[in-house]
Amino acid sequence: MTQTAHVRPYRPGDQEALADICVRTADNGGDSRHLYPDPGLMPALFAEPYAHLEPELAFVLDDGSGRAVGYILGTADTPRFVDAFRETWVPRVAGRFPEPEGEPRNLTEAMTALLYRPERMILPELREYPAHLHIDLLPPWQRKGYGRELMGAFLGALHGRGVPAVHLSMVTANTPARAFYDRLGFEVIDVPDPGPLTHLGRSTGGVESAGWAGSEGRARARAAAAGSEG
Repeated sequence: MTQTAHVRPYRPGDQEALADICVRTADNGGDSRHLYPDPGLMPALFAEPYAHLEPELAFVLDDGSGRAVGYILGTADTPRFVDAFRETWVPRVAGRFPEPEGEPRNLTEAMTALLYRPERMILPELREYPAHLHIDLLPPWQRKGYGRELMGAFLGALHGRGVPAVHLSMVTANTPARAFYDRLGFEVIDVPDPGPLTHLGRSTGGVESAGWAGSEGRARARAAAAGSEG
C-alpha cells in the first residue's frame, strides 16, 4: 500500500527528528545551524522540554515512512510548565549549556540565558490564554495543509481537556508565519514593550473534533486514491 503523510502522536523515537526540525527552522523559519556552535541549543529551548514534560500534547507530521518532518507541541498550563521547566528541565541541560555570567556577549549567550529565565513566559496579558504552543515544519512540507492538520490535533487535545484558549509568541519579522496564524483565526494580544515578538491567541474551540485520527483517516484515503490511479 502506498504510504502518505499524516499527523500522529509523538513517540520517543522521534526525538532526533524533532531536534533536527527545530534547528532547520529556528532562524525565522530558516536553517539556524550557522548561528549556534552547538546545534542542540534551539531544541533545548523550544522543542525538547515540551516533548519531555508534556509528551501527550506533542504531535508530529509523519512523512509516511515513520519519519517526523514537522511537529506541534506545547503546554496546557504555562505557569505549571514554567515550574517544571525550572525544576526538571534546567538541571538536565545545565551541564551542556552553562548559564552565562554577566551580560550576554553574543547571540549564543543571549539565547542560553533564556534557559535560565523560564518565567519570561508568564505575562499578565496572557492569563486568559493559559496554554501555549510551538509549531514547525520542514520547508518541503509547508503550504500543503499539514500545518492546519497539526494545529487541529493540538487544539482538539486542549479543547478535550477543557483548556479554553492558547497563545504563541512569534518573531514579528516572520511574515509568512503571521499569515498562517491569521488564517487559523489567531488574533494579536496587546503586550507592553513586546520587543521583536508578536503575541497571538485564539480559543481552542472550532477545530476538527477528529484531531490527529482524522489526519490518519485522510492519509489512508489519499493512499487508496493513489493506488487506484496507479
